[in-house]
Amino acid sequence: MHPDEAEIIKVLTRYATGIDFCDWPLFRSCWTDEVDLDYGDVGHFTDPDAFTQLFSQLHDPMGPTYHRLSNFVVEVGGDTATARTYVRAVLMMTDDPNAQWVEAVGHYDDVLARTADGWRIRKRVTRTPRITTGGGA
Repeated sequence: MHPDEAEIIKVLTRYATGIDFCDWPLFRSCWTDEVDLDYGDVGHFTDPDAFTQLFSQLHDPMGPTYHRLSNFVVEVGGDTATARTYVRAVLMMTDDPNAQWVEAVGHYDDVLARTADGWRIRKRVTRTPRITTGGGA
């Protein structure tokens, strides 16, 4: 694997880890200072700080969340790259194991830029063709 590909996969994994551990500085470190983020029904974002704050507001009250990423397809061309990554996310609404949960399955299409601090996501389009819920018994 090319070293740039490995670094890009680390950024994508850092994104998922940042959400699951509610580590918002880690999450913010995944984005360039100028972004174009299409999160479907959640919204379209151009300010990475406001986006990070929104994700904090959405995820901090939840119980455990599990974002699993796979099938990384990375293409590097100089100081830019593209990546398609499959995602399966399970979000527990509270800490109660019998509480309601949401599962989302889809993929991210990303454009990344090499910065002075390493690779960062500049553009993302999310596709989530399946969302299911359960629990709450």
